[in-house]
Amino acid sequence: MSQQPWMQALFATCFTYMMTALGAALVFVIRRCNSAVIDGMQGTAAGLMIAASFFSLLLPAKESLSGDSVSEALILTGGFCVGCVFILLTNVWLNKSERFAKDGVRSGVLTCFAMTLHNIPEGFAVGVAFGSVLDGEGFISACMLALGIGIQNFPEGLCVAIPLRSMGMRAGKAFFFGQLSGMVEIVAGVLGALAVQMIQLLLPWALSFSAGAMIIVACGELIPSCVREGKVTALYGIMGGFALMMLLDILFG
Repeated sequence: MSQQPWMQALFATCFTYMMTALGAALVFVIRRCNSAVIDGMQGTAAGLMIAASFFSLLLPAKESLSGDSVSEALILTGGFCVGCVFILLTNVWLNKSERFAKDGVRSGVLTCFAMTLHNIPEGFAVGVAFGSVLDGEGFISACMLALGIGIQNFPEGLCVAIPLRSMGMRAGKAFFFGQLSGMVEIVAGVLGALAVQMIQLLLPWALSFSAGAMIIVACGELIPSCVREGKVTALYGIMGGFALMMLLDILFG
């Protein structure tokens, strides 16, 4: 807690990257992973991220504003929608790009690229959360946000590396592509913390933008993926993740 916000963001995003790398590293010992485990982890991550979007991002964004209710609504709604549209446009572009994938390996590389683009706003959200900490208030929420993203990153690294490995790619190369998507979070996190510290007017916009991006990732990517095969396990994970984030934010936030 005594470190500068950008340093806190650096440590936090190094953790989220290491979770991506840890998931990808399983490619050295297994070729396939139990789908129920992945479904449960993705559900938990989705619950954590949805709760964090409100408790750690939108609520602090509202509290940082001191204008009239109309301007507050416009700023929060505008930032939230821009974050949502950013992820939606990214998905549209990636879906078009996948039409040119001629084999599974190239499709795996595109999946890695998709994860990388999604990780930019996630890393930015962690940086913004630490950059908005004031006299220790909100530090636990920022840590829990990083924890939720880290939990989500574990199956992400796994889901990129394992398919590539099963297609015949060497374990080392599959691991490289699996962990690659997590690196961008470190840069985005530090930039997010520095941006909101230098330009305080960016804070509500940055927080609401990050919330919108995370909601779309959780509801558009994680939840559909995890409920496809293991619906009950995934729903328990979503419930547990949301409840855990809400409990810790109320107690320590």
